[in-house]
Amino acid sequence: MTLPHRQTQTIFIIEDEAHAEPQKGEFQTFEDAFSELERRAKIPWNEIPNLCPCTNWEDCGRNYHIIEYDMTQAPWKELQRKEILTITAKEVKWSTDK
Repeated sequence: MTLPHRQTQTIFIIEDEAHAEPQKGEFQTFEDAFSELERRAKIPWNEIPNLCPCTNWEDCGRNYHIIEYDMTQAPWKELQRKEILTITAKEVKWSTDK
């Protein structure tokens, strides 16, 4: 007897790891999520969505990761996590290319 092949359905989420804060939006591909971070890199560090939620926001920053999840499991299973972008008052720093 052969088990049926279970197709993996994945979704990509952006998370600010510095604040353990998932960002709004679910993306069908890594490239779509990366494009959103390219857009955010052009927004000043002290404006939404880059403005940090903490009381020390002027000395803080965002550390954006893209996380891939398997949606066929409940709760979703994390498949991989990649650090992509850091935004602070001092710099916008890319950790990786597409």
